Amino acid sequence: MQQFDYILQGLESNGLIIQQLLQDAPSEMIRFRPAAGKWNLLEIACHLVDEDAYDFGARVKHVLENPGVTPPSIDPQAWVLAKDYAGQDYATVIQQFVAGRREWISYLRALRNPNWENAWEHPKRGALPAKLFFENWLAHDYLHLRQIIATKYAYLLAVADVPMDYAGEW
Repeated sequence: MQQFDYILQGLESNGLIIQQLLQDAPSEMIRFRPAAGKWNLLEIACHLVDEDAYDFGARVKHVLENPGVTPPSIDPQAWVLAKDYAGQDYATVIQQFVAGRREWISYLRALRNPNWENAWEHPKRGALPAKLFFENWLAHDYLHLRQIIATKYAYLLAVADVPMDYAGEW
């Protein structure tokens, strides 16, 4: 797969960027919700840990190693309550994310001539190859980087003593 290095480098870089964006958040910001029903930084961090472990990383590995075999089902929305995201320790979750991402990068770097076309048949979506999960993993990072930044911006707007329009339009 020609873009392997690009995707891998993106996953590695994004792991560091996500760590930097999350690790120094003030305690008030960690549980701040930009709007009703929106996730706070703790929930986003927990989600990223679980997505690496049970969705993207796990599915890449599963499909590469077990083509044609359906991977375990997942329910990321239910994990928020089922795994008690709100009750997790923020610093520990960030450490879990960093450690997990490093492990996945090591796994991916160690691959030798993987067949990215290995797939399993999803009952509604059809063939889902390993490369779909691998490339979408990077897209997922970008979606949540945007979400983290938007949450931090909303927090700043909520606590700022002055208008933020001088900075430019959001």
